[in-house]
Amino acid sequence: MNEIHQEDTHRTIEHVARESYGRLVAYLSVHTHDLASAEDALSNALVSALNHWPQDGVPKNPEAWLLTAARHSLIDGIRHQRVVLESEPTLKFLTENITETTLPTSTQFPDERLKLLFVCAHPAIDPAMHTPLMLQTVLGLDAARIAQAFLVAPKTMGQRLFRAKTKIRSGGIPFKIPQERDLPERLDAVLEAIYAAFGLGWDDLAGADQRGRDLAEEAMWLARVLLQLMPGEAEVQGLLAFMLYCEARRPTRRDAGGRYVPLSEQNSEQWLAPLIEEAEGHLAEAFQHGRVGRFQFEAAIQSVHAERARSGQIDWAAIVLFYEQLLKISPALGTQAGYAAAVAESKGPEAGLAVLDSIGAGAVSHYQPYWAVRAHLLQRLGKTHEASDAYDRAIGLAEDPAVREFLLQKRNG
Repeated sequence: MNEIHQEDTHRTIEHVARESYGRLVAYLSVHTHDLASAEDALSNALVSALNHWPQDGVPKNPEAWLLTAARHSLIDGIRHQRVVLESEPTLKFLTENITETTLPTSTQFPDERLKLLFVCAHPAIDPAMHTPLMLQTVLGLDAARIAQAFLVAPKTMGQRLFRAKTKIRSGGIPFKIPQERDLPERLDAVLEAIYAAFGLGWDDLAGADQRGRDLAEEAMWLARVLLQLMPGEAEVQGLLAFMLYCEARRPTRRDAGGRYVPLSEQNSEQWLAPLIEEAEGHLAEAFQHGRVGRFQFEAAIQSVHAERARSGQIDWAAIVLFYEQLLKISPALGTQAGYAAAVAESKGPEAGLAVLDSIGAGAVSHYQPYWAVRAHLLQRLGKTHEASDAYDRAIGLAEDPAVREFLLQKRNG
């Protein structure tokens, strides 16, 4: 077989898997009420695609082909378990429209991802696992990538995810969006997962890799659908506004040569004005609800940065105030590092460094943004040796080669 053709087919399979994983798992699990089995069936379908598509060619409707293969795998699993009578409703669903030609296209069959998000946020599941579970089942991230985001070993995260899925199956957790009165208690977990997904997509190779772009777009899509479900929730609009502000800057995050460009050096004239305008509309409407929360403050900070596209100036005092309010709600490391940088711009590098010094050393030992900000402030203060050490830490912790190169140039400049 032509190796180039085989490589193209494998790339197609990877693309289809990336595009379709969340939709297919959600669609299957919502109907079968068995998340783990749905994931196993889809994995089997992808393996089957790797075996058949290089020889038979890529089907006209790849997503439908995978759904058909996954359904067959689920049917075989039920039969092997000898629980056919108990699984009659599931079998009826699996055997309906089983041929590829009669299956709906990807734009026609119900997209159940939002429903699955709320399933994963069920109060019977360990709250610490809500976000990791959503990232894997709805957005298709593997345990290793999720573990990296939560600073735990991949094996540990894999075991935790397995236990959470077992809880869903054995606990009889219903696969449906809860009643309207029950939505608020699960909303924070759903918002956190969407926020985390966008952050992972945003961090992925500084936005240059298609996988990161896809993940960010998925997160924004989920936020839009969530807003349709809960139009009166200010934090949903705040989160969507935050993501839109950030996404508006994507074209300027690297220069023509692929080099990393920090926010302060980006050409604001190239920011995407329609996305900024949409973000401002959502943020303004969110504030009108009178229930200010974390994501609205996150968006407000980005709104001040976006103002540079109009005035050419940044109101750092306003950013500091928004960060102070945000810290009261969410004193996360990222928020503290951002606050330190804003204080430094508003009140000088000494003040910013004092903020960094107030953070416990143990918490920041492996947190790259902290060391990048610290190095920059020490350099501004003329503390060359200390700045060099901090740059070394930041460079060593940076995953993106372009960011490492940027920091190396700053260190040696």
